[in-house]
Amino acid sequence: MSAEPARLAAAETVAVELGERGYDILIGPGLIAGAGPELARRFPGARYAIVTDETVAGHHLEPLAASLTDAGLAYSSIVITPGEASKSFEVFGDVVDGVLSARLERGDLLIALGGGVVGDLVGFVAGVVRRGMRFVQVPTTLLAQVDSSVGGKTGINTRHGKNLVGVFHQPSLVLADTGALDTLAPRDFRAGYAEVAKYGLIDDPAFFAWLETHWQEVFAGGPARIQAVATSCRAKAHVVRIDEKETGPRALLNLGHTFGHALEAITGYDGSRLVHGEAVSIGMVLAHDFSVRMNLCSPDDAARARAHLEAIGLPVSPRQVPGGVGTADDLMAAIFQDKKVKRGRLTFILTRGIGQSFIADDVAPDVVRAFLAEQI
Repeated sequence: MSAEPARLAAAETVAVELGERGYDILIGPGLIAGAGPELARRFPGARYAIVTDETVAGHHLEPLAASLTDAGLAYSSIVITPGEASKSFEVFGDVVDGVLSARLERGDLLIALGGGVVGDLVGFVAGVVRRGMRFVQVPTTLLAQVDSSVGGKTGINTRHGKNLVGVFHQPSLVLADTGALDTLAPRDFRAGYAEVAKYGLIDDPAFFAWLETHWQEVFAGGPARIQAVATSCRAKAHVVRIDEKETGPRALLNLGHTFGHALEAITGYDGSRLVHGEAVSIGMVLAHDFSVRMNLCSPDDAARARAHLEAIGLPVSPRQVPGGVGTADDLMAAIFQDKKVKRGRLTFILTRGIGQSFIADDVAPDVVRAFLAEQI
C-alpha cells in the first residue's frame, strides 16, 4: 500500500467553519507548486479541470499542472480571455462545455486558477454543472486571496449590473499562494490591497492601525504579507460562518461596494479605466464622506481613511476615473440595480468611525443623489 501523500506546508491555515461544507484556507508561498500531493490526499481518486486565463496561465499553469502530474492526478485545462468581460453568459457557456467535454463526473473537481474573475466564474460553473460539483480556489491576486475566493459567492455580470446572476457555492479548499502575488503588476496589487484595508475599516481598528504602519512590508512580501492575508481571511471566515447567505451582518463586507459597483457599471467594467479594487477604494472614501454628511462620522476619521488609501496610490475620488463617471442620475440608476436594494429601498454600509461600520437601511435617494452630484 502506498504511503499517504505528505501534507502541504502552509505558513497559516484558516478554517471556514460551515459544518459538512467547511473547508481550509492554506496561506503561504509555494502552494501552487506543491498542490498535487495535497489534492491527492484530500480528494482521492478525483480528476480535475483547471480553468485559468491566458495571463495567469503564462505564470502558474505549468507548475500547477506539473504538480498534479507528479502526484498521478489526471487533469484537463480550459484557458479563457483575461478581464472582467469574461464574467459573461457566453464564456460561462464555453467553460460549461469544456467541463462536460472533459467528461468530468460529479465527484471530480474544478480548479479556479486566477483572480476574482476566474474564481467567480468557475465557482458558478461548479455550482450548476451536474447540479453541483466540488471546486478548489487557487487565487493568484491579492484581491481574490483576501475576498472573492472565500465565502462561496459566485456569479457573472450582465448589462444590468455586476454579479447579478450566480449562486452561493462554497469551495472545498483554498490555496492562497502568497508567492504568486510577486507576479502581479503594481496596479493590481494596490487594487487588491483596498480589500485588505476594508477589513480594518469595517470592524478592526487595530488592524487598520497596523496596516498604516506596515503596509510597505505587505507590499514587499514576507511575513507581513502572510499576516495581512491571514488576518483578512480570518475576518471573512468569521462573517461567513455567522451569515453565509448575506441575510444580515455579512453585508458589512460590502463597505464601499454600493458606490464602487455603480462606478464599475458606469465605466462598462473597462479595466483600463477602473478595476474592482480601485472602485472599492473610491467607494470606501465616499462611504466615509457620506457618513460625515449624515453626521455619523468624524471628519478626522474620514480623512484618515482617505489618507491611507491615497498613500498606497489608490484613487479616492470619482473625479480620478479616466473618462468620467457620468451624472449623479447615471450613478443612481446603477445603484438601484445593486443586490442590496430591497423593495426599492437603498441599503448602504456607513460608518461611525474607523472600524465602526454598520448597515444603514432605507437611505433617502435624494440625499445620496445630491451628495454624488457634489462628488463628481
